[in-house]
Amino acid sequence: MHYPDALYTAVKEHKYPLLFATVSGAHLYGFPSPDSDYDLRGVHVLPLEQLVGMDIPEETIESIRDTEEIELDLVTHDVKKFFLMMLNKNGYVLEQLYSPLIVHTTPEHDELKNIGINCITRHHCHHYLGFADTQWKLFEKETPPRVKPLLYVFRVLLTGIHLMRTGEVEANIVNLNSTRKSQYIDELIKKKLETTENQTLTDTDLEFYRKEYLRLRSEVEEASRLSSLPEAPKARPALNDLLKRIRLGQNK
Repeated sequence: MHYPDALYTAVKEHKYPLLFATVSGAHLYGFPSPDSDYDLRGVHVLPLEQLVGMDIPEETIESIRDTEEIELDLVTHDVKKFFLMMLNKNGYVLEQLYSPLIVHTTPEHDELKNIGINCITRHHCHHYLGFADTQWKLFEKETPPRVKPLLYVFRVLLTGIHLMRTGEVEANIVNLNSTRKSQYIDELIKKKLETTENQTLTDTDLEFYRKEYLRLRSEVEEASRLSSLPEAPKARPALNDLLKRIRLGQNK
């Protein structure tokens, strides 16, 4: 798949080598509006002199680029910081790691995806429950209510359910709803795809959406309770080994 040139330019012009760069946000989730920006996420490798010197290393780099074509939001983390987040029940980084929308990759990216399987635990449910709660509060307080936060609520809950049941990271709500066939989700997706980022809802049955939010939230909790996923990640030794090889490889 080819992406807007600005994404490849951002990768090429990044000040540090990148382990990978993938597309996240609405494009990954399956509901980009015509005016949605591109969220590019990745992992960079800091030079050894930054790690051993007195200055604070650039563990996270963020930038926004506006072009005639798109708006690009770029965030990358140093490899060690990213590995630590993988061990800390962080669903965001797993979604970035396993995003099928790949702008830049390396053999280490492939190795990391294999290792990442052993970072997934039943306690990742708390990430998805927490994010859904935050988005629901945002949805409730806005007048008129918007489509975007409501879709985020349902997307993260369906991702959490799927992860607890299968151990697979699936962030695309279209794929997640393909077996459920919930008509209201299809309608929300269609509205988001055809309109703007800030599209509002009219004649909204808030009580129906509240019941669905609470029902899916309970489904995440039940899926976690019944999940065969481990209680704790098992990937730390493999991540440590990969990190050492990446750092030592900078001397070659």
